[in-house]
Amino acid sequence: MATHLTLADLRTTTNLDLPPTGWLQVSQDRVNAFGAATNDEQWIHVDPERARTGPFGGTIVHGYLTLSLLPHFVQQSIVIDDAGLLVNYGIDKLRFPAPVPVGSNLRLKIRLLEAQEKLGGMLFRLATEMEVE
Repeated sequence: MATHLTLADLRTTTNLDLPPTGWLQVSQDRVNAFGAATNDEQWIHVDPERARTGPFGGTIVHGYLTLSLLPHFVQQSIVIDDAGLLVNYGIDKLRFPAPVPVGSNLRLKIRLLEAQEKLGGMLFRLATEMEVE
């Protein structure tokens, strides 16, 4: 269930741990579609038969597919009720510390670090951690 905040709340809220999102299973079909859409059809992602004998024992999710799921998860976790529009501003630090096997369930843990007025809007920083079940 999403935490509802307002822009005024953001101005005064720091280091708020939000509830984890629900789980999402990443299927081979989703991985194949991502590979086709991005022209990243490396066999470790899209060829289950070959990947069985590879270094991970099966296909793994593209790191950038995992990253691309952030908006889906963030929308489950936090809603800014009076925001007219939300856009991604950037990423400060990103790491892919472990392979994610295809078929895994993922969810996101989020901490709202801070918010500040910027460029005629509100910039808020989140610390996120993708969990694999």
